[in-house]
Amino acid sequence: MGTTLTTRPQRTGAQRPRHQRDAPARHWNWLGGATGWLWMAVVVVPIYWIVITSFKTQSNYYAMNPLAPPTQPTLANYRMVIESDFVLYFINSLIVTVGAVIPAVTVSFMAAYAIVRGSAGRFIRSVNSLFLMGLAIPLQATVIPIYLIIIRLHLYDTLLAMILPSIAFAIPLSVLVLSNFIRDVPKELFESMRMDGATEWGTLWRLAFPLSRPAVVTVTIYNALTIWNNFLLPLILTQSPDKRTLPLALWTFQGQYSINVPAVLASVVLTTLPILTLYVVGRRQLLSGLMAGFSK
Repeated sequence: MGTTLTTRPQRTGAQRPRHQRDAPARHWNWLGGATGWLWMAVVVVPIYWIVITSFKTQSNYYAMNPLAPPTQPTLANYRMVIESDFVLYFINSLIVTVGAVIPAVTVSFMAAYAIVRGSAGRFIRSVNSLFLMGLAIPLQATVIPIYLIIIRLHLYDTLLAMILPSIAFAIPLSVLVLSNFIRDVPKELFESMRMDGATEWGTLWRLAFPLSRPAVVTVTIYNALTIWNNFLLPLILTQSPDKRTLPLALWTFQGQYSINVPAVLASVVLTTLPILTLYVVGRRQLLSGLMAGFSK
């Protein structure tokens, strides 16, 4: 009498129950989590201290725990800073930022279009190499030549003296990001615009610009952040108090209110608020645009 041995087939991954196949394996990264919380504390605690101290009086600042919230918040420090020509410094920063960002982004967009859609000649390649070379030159290395050029042009102690160098240093990175975006536009669209009789100028603004609008917003926000926070150029190229921008005025506040720490921190908060608002509004397009710009 023969016996038949039957073996139970093993379930493959496709034959396993759905809840077992879809359940992801969990591996807790305790070291990464602890490092993330530590880094968040390093970033958040100084910001918290600056904000709460700006609402304290000078006597309360020295009498209570530095990390304790104020028992009697006051806006006297903010009134003191605003009455010390803060509005004038804000307008100067706004003029310098807008006056540098708009020409820089416009010139960079047209240059990026010429690099991508232009003929692969020696001139175009040399111009592209020149822009890329500009990324390797730090601002600090060009302070003396910029100062001498501004003196020769009789622009010292003017807002235009800060606008022109800011445009020059904003162009290289803007060209790099915008050119990578324009390369992603299908060539068939450009050819179809050419067959419809559109000129290069019309193709630039009617096709390339709308499709590259996220990149334009990215470089605009990034350049605005950089130019607004620039301290070196206003320090070197201006002298009169009525030509100061907010970062330089913040330094003067520190000298003027060297003992009144809450007043100094109130000026820090007021200086940071406009650019922080701009970053919060456009942070997603800024980060996505930068990652796309450096992905090639």
